[in-house]
Amino acid sequence: MGSTGDTTMAEAEAPAPVGDYELLERLGGRPPYTSVWRAVSRSTGTPVAVKQVRLTGLPARLRDSLDCEVRFLAAVSHPNIIRLIDVVQTQSCLYLVLELCEGGDLAAFIRRNGSVDERVARNFMKQIGAGLQVLHRHHVVHRDLKPQNILLSSPRSSDAILKISDFGLARFLGPGEYADTSCGSCLYMAPEVMLFQKYNDKVDMWSIGAILFELLNGYPPFYGRSNVQKHVSPVLGTTGVYLRPRLCRYMHQATMH
Repeated sequence: MGSTGDTTMAEAEAPAPVGDYELLERLGGRPPYTSVWRAVSRSTGTPVAVKQVRLTGLPARLRDSLDCEVRFLAAVSHPNIIRLIDVVQTQSCLYLVLELCEGGDLAAFIRRNGSVDERVARNFMKQIGAGLQVLHRHHVVHRDLKPQNILLSSPRSSDAILKISDFGLARFLGPGEYADTSCGSCLYMAPEVMLFQKYNDKVDMWSIGAILFELLNGYPPFYGRSNVQKHVSPVLGTTGVYLRPRLCRYMHQATMH
């Protein structure tokens, strides 16, 4: 995994070595339940990322997502899915040892480079789509696809391999089944998720559409003065949130064909 830029938890919380792995520095996570660490294998010297999940007080739905994450990653080997190397469990925590992506995440890439040309966007989307196919073949819906959860093996777009990561909100969803839990990141949520309606794995397609827009423009398709406006207004038609002008042109052109 790569850095998420989240530094809200104390850096001094680094625990003792976990199994064969020395935890070096905190890269991010989802407080208060998860932290992601840069680490190194003490036996081989290989750099890795370690996702620490605190089991104490972990809500049932997040435990279900953790079970989904471990079972799915243990079952697949694909260049566009983050690779699970090892799992270490203690009394209070579960540690997922993952490949370390030195290129960071796609959000940081966009901040550094701004919009990309269509050739790069096409290459990136082909890779994300290939990873998404693997998820859906295993009946997994991610529910939190966003640039922060797409990692790059290299900071250079010319040779970067993109990897879908962070399955902390994922769940299994069999054929004909639907979920109704509203979760994820508001700028990349499908309307049915926002409105607490039933949904299936198609919501991931909405999210990668928003990612594609951001790649081509350097900013997300929606913006507003608050998270509530960003979240609710696009689907309810209320004021305070706005479509980007270029997206309006895209939508107008689409209705003309």
